[in-house]
Amino acid sequence: MFYNTTRALQLLRTGSGDPNATFRDAQEDAIRHIVEGRSRLLVVQKTGWGKSFVYFIAAKLLREAGSGPALLISPLLSLMRNQIEAAQRMGLRAATINSNNHDEWSDVEAQLARNEIDILLISPERLANERFRTQVLSGIAASIGLLVVDEAHCISDWGHDFRPHYRLLERIIKSLPANLRLLATTATANNRVMDDLTMALGPKLEISRGDLNRASLALQTIALPQQSERLAWLAEHVATLQGHGIIYTLTVRDANLVADWLKSRGLKVEAYTGETGQRRVELEQALLQNQVKALVATTALGMGFDKPDLAFVIHYQMPGSVVAYYQQVGRAGRALDHAYGVLLSGQEETAITDWFIRSAFPTRSEVARVLEAIRASAQGLSVPEILGQVNLSKGWVDKTIDLLSLESPAPIARDGSKWQLTAAILSETFWQRAERLTTLRLDEQRQMADYVKLPFGQHMGFLVRALDGDTNAVKAPVLPPLPATVNQSLVRDAVTFLRRTSLPIEPRKQWPAYGLPQYSIKGKIALQHQAQSGKALCVWGDAGWGGLVRQGKYQQHHFADDLVTACLNMIQQWQPQPAPTWVTCVPSLRHPDLVPDFARRLAAALGLPFHTVLAKTEDRPEQKTMANSTQQARNVDGSLAVCVNRLPRRGPVLLVDDMVDSRWTLTVCAWLLRHSGSGEVWPLALALAGQDEESA
Repeated sequence: MFYNTTRALQLLRTGSGDPNATFRDAQEDAIRHIVEGRSRLLVVQKTGWGKSFVYFIAAKLLREAGSGPALLISPLLSLMRNQIEAAQRMGLRAATINSNNHDEWSDVEAQLARNEIDILLISPERLANERFRTQVLSGIAASIGLLVVDEAHCISDWGHDFRPHYRLLERIIKSLPANLRLLATTATANNRVMDDLTMALGPKLEISRGDLNRASLALQTIALPQQSERLAWLAEHVATLQGHGIIYTLTVRDANLVADWLKSRGLKVEAYTGETGQRRVELEQALLQNQVKALVATTALGMGFDKPDLAFVIHYQMPGSVVAYYQQVGRAGRALDHAYGVLLSGQEETAITDWFIRSAFPTRSEVARVLEAIRASAQGLSVPEILGQVNLSKGWVDKTIDLLSLESPAPIARDGSKWQLTAAILSETFWQRAERLTTLRLDEQRQMADYVKLPFGQHMGFLVRALDGDTNAVKAPVLPPLPATVNQSLVRDAVTFLRRTSLPIEPRKQWPAYGLPQYSIKGKIALQHQAQSGKALCVWGDAGWGGLVRQGKYQQHHFADDLVTACLNMIQQWQPQPAPTWVTCVPSLRHPDLVPDFARRLAAALGLPFHTVLAKTEDRPEQKTMANSTQQARNVDGSLAVCVNRLPRRGPVLLVDDMVDSRWTLTVCAWLLRHSGSGEVWPLALALAGQDEESA
């Protein structure tokens, strides 16, 4: 097919909004390669190079020459939004079919049938949907003019952001014509990933690889073990940094924490996480338009977010791999001469990344339990039914089901809402891959620990070398390093802030699907028998009061008086109405005195009477051994009772416990108290369970 140089340049200038724009090195060569149909192409270029211009200009030229629609596989909904806007600026009719726009599916499918869509964007998970494959993909497969695989490293087991559903793409590609125009793009592919992609995307995959050096970035690492130190550093230096940026955290909890802290210091920031929901677009626009100083984000703000003048990227903790870090820090300084990339390293980061690594694959025992539960049911089992049979968390069951169903051949298959066994046996290669990748991730974690220890000026070379790039062009950063010291007054303020937080305990309003048979209850919980909204002082083990709670429970077997004072202050700020007139606590057979002692001291501080009215009637396993809500509810069923003769005459009550997770223990205690004639029940817990501690 003839390549029109003049038209390609015109499209670049239209899409970029720059009438004087010119192609970057290798950009036009990649477009020409695809349009002329030479071979399949993998483009490996650093973030901000302009990979999207390659596939949008190629798609437009192909459509103008009479080719069928392009199909773009994109891993994130937020990335799709940006891509659709960019495609439309170039005159491409772009549409998407994804989990968030179900109401638009029929319209999009009709437009596809009428050849009115130039480029269709889908997520890899859409390929697992039978309806999409049979009613949409099969109808356009023969006419697809260009298949684009964006963020192609997600295909590779070795890729830092491996997405299991991308494996379906590999199988689908092998079923498509060998002369299909295929373009794959990524910013983070070392030699091992590129070898993987060559196997998956062939035949005859050519590779166009650019320079990985980011000369505009001044990279720096600062070890500040305590969260209070890192909060103080951020409060002092983010305010003085020029421009706008992103502050990355490893967890949703820390993103919210850091955002709240910086807001309290007068900085205009917002948290951006997987839980941000409908506000994502609004917050992305706020940063793009410089309406916020920074977004405090998890990896939910990652691939595809494009703000060329981003002046800084700061990490609150060390990410788990060099390639993940390179991609995130590479969001800064794309269209600036100079920008900062600062990594603040803290003591909790290894435990967090360890948890992510260890939870990437289920164990043999866990897989065996899921398969055995399905085997025992002739009709198969839905996920909720599996949760009733197997003591695993919902997230763990979902992950296990996903991974097993994507094997080829798969040992399980979906039939409506239920999963059934197939004749296939899970291959040993599944476990070999899990072991290999777990080892790789641990090696990457150690590599990042080495990165943190580097002196200023050596970081970019380290990253480029780790990505198998050429380090000859790497030069010392122009910007000076930022101060590594912290203001001790700000550290004290941060400690006070960390110990000022309180967290809501929302009441449960419905019993589990099968009820609690020993109490003969199911369905909705009557309003007059529900707990009120409660409060927790902290998250287990966190940087505020969490460490002291852990120490009290497992080391001293006594909760410190400071925790009594902290809870007293929390209650005085909370001001529950109607106010509690007495105090009781959740009983325990294993630690019979721990919580009652604390509750009694808290009651004295409040000037309220303490009454032991709840009793454990049966020894059950600890709630932390129960992995999902169904199992936790069953574990509580019938194990608690009210000593009615000890119950004070009516009046609201403060119900105290040390730990809370599923809320079933508090829900049952509140139901028993209300059913026996108490007034409103206000739950109070010292801590919400974190990743390393599950409780009531």
